[in-house]
Amino acid sequence: MDVTRKEHKMAKHEKSDKIENGDFRVSKEPFYLPQGKEIEMFEAAHANKLPVLLNGPTGSGKTRLVEHMAWRLNRPLYTVACHDDLSANDLTGRYIIKGDEVKWIDGPLLMAVREGGIAYLDEIVEARKDVTVVIHPLTDHRRYLPVEKKGKIFHAPEGFMMVISYNPNYQSVLKELKPSTRQRFISINLGWPAEDLEVRIVSREAGVDEQMSGKLVRAANRIRNLIHQGLEEGVSTRELVYAGMLLKSGMPVQDSLRATMIEPLTYDSDLKKSIEEVLKNYFSF
Repeated sequence: MDVTRKEHKMAKHEKSDKIENGDFRVSKEPFYLPQGKEIEMFEAAHANKLPVLLNGPTGSGKTRLVEHMAWRLNRPLYTVACHDDLSANDLTGRYIIKGDEVKWIDGPLLMAVREGGIAYLDEIVEARKDVTVVIHPLTDHRRYLPVEKKGKIFHAPEGFMMVISYNPNYQSVLKELKPSTRQRFISINLGWPAEDLEVRIVSREAGVDEQMSGKLVRAANRIRNLIHQGLEEGVSTRELVYAGMLLKSGMPVQDSLRATMIEPLTYDSDLKKSIEEVLKNYFSF
């Protein structure tokens, strides 16, 4: 990191480490096959300075879409994987003591605002409540980020964009996204891709032929029907890619499928047996 600015605070010199903008750019085009009009919608939102909420189950391509759009729009991308301990200070930044100096460290959200990048908060409902409060001013006409610890307001430049993702399968009270937050965003829904599209994605990403990826996708679609019979989430496209990779590497079929399409889905032994029976219809083991 290069020290790029000094500010005077309480008779001490404060330094801010600024990572070069280029370090956060997506240098190579991420592979992404659109399910519908999500690319055009994302581009229109960026052009009109509108924040975007991506709805979709785990592994449906939300993060890959954001990476693809950051490359397409040539904007630096600052991704934050939200979790229970993530606070507003983690996003905006904090003072640290280093030697005899007090040093300010920008958080990823402040870096995105400074650089006019895309700030992507993945699985926003996993974060603490104060996180949604701090992003609200960035999602309307104000487009600014108040940083209380610095006593400053940072206005977002033209290229800045706020993007969050949400898994609608989290339906508990503690994991619900409030209407007051949802209604600040335009919403792009991503489900599991259509069968022919998912076959192409798995084949391309896992490096297997379309006959193998077709079997994986058809089995996954059967397993996804179990969601209404006790299964919380279906097999994600990501897990199908992992399964294809293991199979291509020479791992036994049963071990590959169990590690990617059974064990990650449930702890329930009866559901595991049901999933295994589905898989046996498509694979010999």
